[in-house]
Amino acid sequence: MQTHSTPDTPEDYCGTTYAAKLLGLSVGTIQTLVEKSELQAWKTQGGHRRISMPSIRDYQKKHNMLMSPGENREYRLRVLLVEDDPVTRDMLRDFCNRCEMPIDCTAMSSGLEALIDMASIQPDVLIADLNMPGVDGFELLRTLKHSTQFQRMTCLVISALSEEEIAARGGLPEGTIFMAKPVNMQWFNGFFTALIAGRKLEHQTA
Repeated sequence: MQTHSTPDTPEDYCGTTYAAKLLGLSVGTIQTLVEKSELQAWKTQGGHRRISMPSIRDYQKKHNMLMSPGENREYRLRVLLVEDDPVTRDMLRDFCNRCEMPIDCTAMSSGLEALIDMASIQPDVLIADLNMPGVDGFELLRTLKHSTQFQRMTCLVISALSEEEIAARGGLPEGTIFMAKPVNMQWFNGFFTALIAGRKLEHQTA
């Protein structure tokens, strides 16, 4: 595996989790493909693995795989779910991927992982927990708030924290939608139904 500086454009690379999502493979298989040089990758000075997006596309073409969800981006709602609790994460991811609505969901367990892949995924919707180790939901949202690239992204926070506890930690960026845990799946379904209806209306009036 190569070790060199990160490319100038974040869209040229992604993390291991998103590479596994794109190729429909496990993280372990992605690591094996990197070791066999079937995917080009490197590590940053901080030890984080980056995988070349062009090498992922070449692998897809070589093995006659479907291209990434970005090929049909106009017709699908791209969702990034960031939740460290595996039960909640699996429940929400399974809902997104099994429902009949046009949703493509990528699930991650940490805010740092999300920041690494944010430019590659370019989500329409970010769903994030607040209490997470390392880069928590507060830091994730505040970092993205300062990026013009994600100004139109819908942000939904799910948390067991009270309004007082959230306010004591600086509050949430303006426009952030809040849902208290435990997750109300009926509300969650309505949330996406409304988003997709609004998206279709935008395309019709554009």
